[in-house]
Amino acid sequence: MAPLPYRVRSRSQETADTWTLELDPLGEPVIPRAGQFDMLYAFGVGEVPISTSGAHEGDGRLTHTIRAVGPVTRALCAADEDAVVGVRGPFGNEWPLAGAVGGDLLVVAGGIGLAPLRPAIRHALAHRGDFGTVSVLLGARTPADLLFVGEVEGWRSRLDAEVDVTVDAAAVGWHGRVGLVTTLIPGAPVDPATATALVCGPEIMMEFVVGALLERGLPIERIWLSMERNMRCGVGHCGHCQLGPKLICRDGPVFRADEMMQLLEVREL
Repeated sequence: MAPLPYRVRSRSQETADTWTLELDPLGEPVIPRAGQFDMLYAFGVGEVPISTSGAHEGDGRLTHTIRAVGPVTRALCAADEDAVVGVRGPFGNEWPLAGAVGGDLLVVAGGIGLAPLRPAIRHALAHRGDFGTVSVLLGARTPADLLFVGEVEGWRSRLDAEVDVTVDAAAVGWHGRVGLVTTLIPGAPVDPATATALVCGPEIMMEFVVGALLERGLPIERIWLSMERNMRCGVGHCGHCQLGPKLICRDGPVFRADEMMQLLEVREL
């Protein structure tokens, strides 16, 4: 439960309100897996749960992409290089990449939901022979809200992956698709009989994505969602992240869609 000290190695701005921090351990390193989260502590302010958005095997470095929406996240996003922050974790379960081996992989991200999915995409592209078709569908409110723009362009340039991007509202100079990310699902080149889908974004977006995936023929048991709630302790003691019978930090944050859909349909749960 005690935070470990990490030094800010680099800080890069992704959008108007979102930054990516790379952190170096000052002691025993934390080694998260794709889909897990850490509790990041801004000394004197507080701590928040943030999913890992990158993996650096072997050197212990952590990567977290953070949107500045409250006192703690604003303090973390404003941290100077060489500042020290606290890290507890890793907590939660991981994306079921091992269970997807041998079939197609479909990744659907909305907005900052790309951050928790980024390690899974990197893993799939680094172990390309383990999967059939790898299709990545990305949505954002505007072009200015897209994350990891340079890296996404690198993914799009590959011949062994299908990457499609859409925005809700275009801007001057945008020549890509306009529309909800669900409009990309019918054209995704995956076989519903073998595909596994990984989904992260706003809850309402995930509801519609699951519906579109079911219409496409994917079984609900092969659709996985990453949930976010107000997690405080990270180990299921405080109850702040309870969603019906589930505690997101202990039982998730990655859930099979059939476990979540009935809960998401309950108003104000």
